[in-house]
Amino acid sequence: MSTPAVRLPVPRVPGRHGRLQDIPVGAAKRVLLAAPRGYCAGVDRAVVAVEKALERFGAPVYVRKQIVHNIHVVRELEERGAVFVDEVDAVPEGAHVVFSAHGVSPAVVSAASERSLQAIDATCPLVTKVHREAVRFARDDREILLIGHEGHEEVEGTAGEAPEHITIVTSPEHADTVEVRDPSRVVWLSQTTLSVDETMETVRRLRVRFPELQDPPSDDICYATQNRQVAIKKIAAETDLVIVVGSANSSNSVRLVEVALEYGARAAYRVDYADEIRQEWLDGVRTVGVTSGASVPEVLVQQVLASLADAGYADVDEVRTAEEDLMFSLPKELRTDAAGTQDARARGGRGRS
Repeated sequence: MSTPAVRLPVPRVPGRHGRLQDIPVGAAKRVLLAAPRGYCAGVDRAVVAVEKALERFGAPVYVRKQIVHNIHVVRELEERGAVFVDEVDAVPEGAHVVFSAHGVSPAVVSAASERSLQAIDATCPLVTKVHREAVRFARDDREILLIGHEGHEEVEGTAGEAPEHITIVTSPEHADTVEVRDPSRVVWLSQTTLSVDETMETVRRLRVRFPELQDPPSDDICYATQNRQVAIKKIAAETDLVIVVGSANSSNSVRLVEVALEYGARAAYRVDYADEIRQEWLDGVRTVGVTSGASVPEVLVQQVLASLADAGYADVDEVRTAEEDLMFSLPKELRTDAAGTQDARARGGRGRS
């Protein structure tokens, strides 16, 4: 089994509703553990950014929206002194505020400046890349079809870069009806955490209607989202049940459930914590697939595996489809301590062993 990639403290976990029972199913039980899974480089960077801000500046440090979409991570950071707010107008003037990994629009940056806030931008660099593409295409007077979920923080941030040039396309079906001003000057971008298959189906349908549709210079869906979907595709057909660890507002976690079902899993469920696994899910189940979204600390996966072991699923085989070694440097405000000494994590988030 792989070594956990994160080093958060032992979590405060909801009380178990009794251990799962080991009920025979007429064959050997096993777990297929997908890899890669869990924390990606952008999430790692964002969480470390809040930790470092608390160390450097002391509590409270304010964070606009959830730093990443995981309830456990948010609770852990709250216990350390982070205060999560919906908008920057809830932050006291002059205080430190961290922008989440999902990114913000220029309007949010301006609002923070007007309140003299000490802003630390923890936006994932891959999201920042999409923002820059939106600005460049808008400057070229292109109409941008942004594939993504209406209301998602990342989509709001990207759309805010060029609101007069961007139309959000929410699904393949929406692609069949969306209207543009000039079909010869259209380009598509996407939210980074979408289903790869659904996004490409949306693009296919858009291209049927707009043959001159321009592609972005590189794939917008992030490497971690793609890798986690490829990994679950690899094991889904061999499983009776897939358990995805991740929060309900995590787009990439929700997509993993859908991908598992699309690729052959008999059943798939999302849980935040191990105690949410229901005994009836395991009825007749020989093989359980386990994975986690890109904002999930590995300790939560290990707790799921421990709970499944109670039910007789102690044989765990890790199925790895890719290696990940990408790390992003911390925001510039956090690369040194108060004395000017560079932090060991400055060039790549959390230290690796």
